[in-house]
Amino acid sequence: MSSIHKDSDSFQDQDSKSELEAHLGVVTVEAAEKVYGKYSKWFLFIGLGLASYIYSLDGSTTINYLAFAASSFSKHSLLASIQVAQAVIPACGNPVVAKIADVSSRATAYVVVLLLYVVGYIIVASSHNIETLGGGLVIYSCGSYGLLLLTSIITADITTLKWRGLLSGLTGAPFIINGFIGANVSASVLEHAGWRWGYGMFAILVPASLSPLIVTLYWAENKAKKLGLVKAPSSSDPRRTITQIVWNYAEQLDVVGLLLLCAAIALILIPLTLSQTVNGGWNNPSIIAMLVVGCVLCLVFGVWDFRFAKRPVVALRFLKNRAVVASSWAGFFDFVSGSLTTTYLYSFVLVVKPWSLINTNYFASCANVSLCVFGICGGIYMRFAHRYKWLLVVSHVIRLAGVGMMIHSRGANGSDVELVFTQIIQGLGGGIAVAALMVGVQASVPHSDVAIITAISALWSEIGGAVGTAIAGAIWTNTMPKNLAKYVGFLPEDQRAELFGSITDVMMYPRGDPIREGVITAYSETMLVLVVTGTAIAVLPVICSLFMPDYYLGDTQNAVDDVGLAGERVSTAPVSQTESP
Repeated sequence: MSSIHKDSDSFQDQDSKSELEAHLGVVTVEAAEKVYGKYSKWFLFIGLGLASYIYSLDGSTTINYLAFAASSFSKHSLLASIQVAQAVIPACGNPVVAKIADVSSRATAYVVVLLLYVVGYIIVASSHNIETLGGGLVIYSCGSYGLLLLTSIITADITTLKWRGLLSGLTGAPFIINGFIGANVSASVLEHAGWRWGYGMFAILVPASLSPLIVTLYWAENKAKKLGLVKAPSSSDPRRTITQIVWNYAEQLDVVGLLLLCAAIALILIPLTLSQTVNGGWNNPSIIAMLVVGCVLCLVFGVWDFRFAKRPVVALRFLKNRAVVASSWAGFFDFVSGSLTTTYLYSFVLVVKPWSLINTNYFASCANVSLCVFGICGGIYMRFAHRYKWLLVVSHVIRLAGVGMMIHSRGANGSDVELVFTQIIQGLGGGIAVAALMVGVQASVPHSDVAIITAISALWSEIGGAVGTAIAGAIWTNTMPKNLAKYVGFLPEDQRAELFGSITDVMMYPRGDPIREGVITAYSETMLVLVVTGTAIAVLPVICSLFMPDYYLGDTQNAVDDVGLAGERVSTAPVSQTESP
């Protein structure tokens, strides 16, 4: 019997109709597992592969356009602010996508993220100021983050624990190819078509690539319903009014909680990067007001979710789950550290290194390629070792070493090989850590909670990334102008402001020119502060990972109940639910 329909500690106090309504998507996907044949399952895998490929091609190319897009509006210094909004708001949307996938279906959730993807890129490609550019990127990122989240959820739906890490790694395999293809594509687009075309072409490519997966999912869901394997929820009762249906879905999605959470995080983090670009800095009334309101909303969110929400985004049982708490904090601090070192890394390399644009793009892809290669290796280890904890601990230690090496390699005269090697080392540790953390947190909850707990874990990691980006932006806006005044102080203040606001203005001066060399030194000293801070924070994920339970990775959907992919009880060895000392 499906884990949704059986009594469990998590849901014993709620009636079965409410449970079916809240987790119809899980019931549907478990029923769909029973209707897949040999060929239809392969169509599902092919569709998942195409979705993963387009996501990787997007990530391997568009990441290189942002610095040029911001510079075209003379707003390069606002990179961090854009990236904070681009991370925080879409990450807060992940629980919405997860709730839609649970309340409705996986296929419907894919349609939602596809619409966001396309609309966002259309806005970006047609933007004429930094505000429109940022808004479009936020909408696009809601779709992009949603696509990545749904890929993780589908992976959990169709694989047992022992295979999950490997399939998760394989969904990232396209980055290995696109790390190099994307570098050439983005360089060619920037040189011949411009960044607008680079963004705009994905408004066409993404729908074409996602269509096979969406069609396959809808086919399986509809077939399961026709065979009577899925019962209609109470929300389909014709006696219910539109208002009642909308109110019911709002309760299931916890719309109030999601809005409070998103607003609170955005209002706290964005001022960190704006403090040096607005009149009065930290004394600006708007900055103060945003911080105060953000903190108050955090408290309001906690009260709402724990006292009043019918289906809270963060249920109290999650806070009592050691795997959820430990993995969330490990991901949080890992992303803080990573964002500190990477937010301005691409711009740093463009200014400091005498590399061609294509070679700079290759460098930008190093970490992603390494991350994907070693993520697959980590998945293979978990398949045969059936454990993940100590692999996770070691991976965080490796990543710490990679970040620490950047303290020496980031200098203007540092070795090219050494700088590239630091990215490979970080990718090695990061790739294994991502796969192991995902498997660990998904193993710790029943199938009915997989979607939302994957979203919460991703949300907390992205909040960490936003915190790191915000800190990087604050360090950059506070430190870089002072360093420019120190090393190119012979220039008028307005000219230094232009160099601060646009990397393209810096690149107009050749290597050896006193202005270029002075800016290079300023960039190097600013990066030193970022890298040292990132290294210190990279110690914390190692500590957090030590608190993870070490579940046995076997033939079940998770490690807390004995059910398979179709929601039926399966026979497991006694060791399957135990943890190593």
